[in-house]
Amino acid sequence: MMKTLIQSIRLTLVLIVLLCVIYPVIITLAGKLSKGGGDGEKIAVNGKVVGYAAIGQKFDKPQYFWGRPSAVGYNAAGSGGSNKGPSNPDYLKDVKSRIDTLLKYNPGLQKSEIPADLVTASGSGLDPDISPESAKIQIKRVAQIRKLDEAKVASLVNAHIEAPLFGPKKVNVLKLNVALDELK
Repeated sequence: MMKTLIQSIRLTLVLIVLLCVIYPVIITLAGKLSKGGGDGEKIAVNGKVVGYAAIGQKFDKPQYFWGRPSAVGYNAAGSGGSNKGPSNPDYLKDVKSRIDTLLKYNPGLQKSEIPADLVTASGSGLDPDISPESAKIQIKRVAQIRKLDEAKVASLVNAHIEAPLFGPKKVNVLKLNVALDELK
């Protein structure tokens, strides 16, 4: 009995050191080596932080590129999906409304050309990225409203396409819109 008790205490002490000291130190070091030093990659304009690269923001003005819809109103304190399935009438109504809005603000765009990520919310509700296709279908609208050459806006989009080591290519909407505001 005493032998089992001593083994249990040793195991408990080893796990306390491993999980309460070593693991947090490793995670903290990994964070310090990442972009933003563990505080997140801040996006600043004129020295003022306007957002974080890894947290989606709402852009709904026609002169900006629109990001992925959010099921939580872009509230970073309460991220989450809607939990509505593809046959849910409320979900289908939301998707149809988003499609109608895209068609209204992007004349000449066909429903079949709309990528799914522009009309469906992500699992976290805070996805900061869209597919390159989602950015490209918005070029004409943004260029016309801002009175910019479409080729110039397309070049800006192409410059903001990121190709991660794993996963599909993506465009960070906040970074793209900040660069768009700097474009003359």
